[in-house]
Amino acid sequence: MFPVMRVFLVLVLFFASPVAAEPLRVLAVGDSILAWHKWTGRDIPSEMGKLLAAQVENGAVAGARFSNASGLGRASGFDVRAQYRAGNWDVVLMNGGANDFLADCDCGDCDPVLDSLITADLTGEVPRFVAEVRQGGASVLWMGYYASHRSGQFAGCRPYLVEYDARMARLAATVPGLEFVDSEAALDPQDRSLFAFDGIHPSPKGAARVGAYLAQSLSQ
Repeated sequence: MFPVMRVFLVLVLFFASPVAAEPLRVLAVGDSILAWHKWTGRDIPSEMGKLLAAQVENGAVAGARFSNASGLGRASGFDVRAQYRAGNWDVVLMNGGANDFLADCDCGDCDPVLDSLITADLTGEVPRFVAEVRQGGASVLWMGYYASHRSGQFAGCRPYLVEYDARMARLAATVPGLEFVDSEAALDPQDRSLFAFDGIHPSPKGAARVGAYLAQSLSQ
């Protein structure tokens, strides 16, 4: 009887045990804010993934623009849209656009660049890309830009980035499956410890803080 009872107990434990849930599959695409510390595994997407026990692939590239038509730029991932690849993703984390303002209008008189990304009536390259990704079934988490400790070469971009984020927040309110998260709520620009040597990109501490903020948004 003992072997029979042992088999019975094994079967009971097998069927009574909860089936392990599949980990969340996340793809990140964007610029250096998401790519910073990527090679040490302390980048924002990885920090978010650790808290969510998610599988994260970070395709973000430092210097990437949202719109870069050159073949070299697209092939090297310097076009944010080219970083995306179709897959069985649950979430695609995105940012991008700051380098467009820097490269195309030197952070001055940038209304045409802003409107090419997203217009006041919420059309443009970014909404089209979001719609394409959503057609693949993934939710989109758009990370807005934060105020940095120092502006550096992005001096003058701040008003355009604020309006850009405001438009993206309005878009998220109208598009199912798109969530806008303002990373500015996670970082105090006066706290130097949250920023890298350049005062613009996040330090490991800052990346962990933004990653936790994003993870909290996804878990709600």
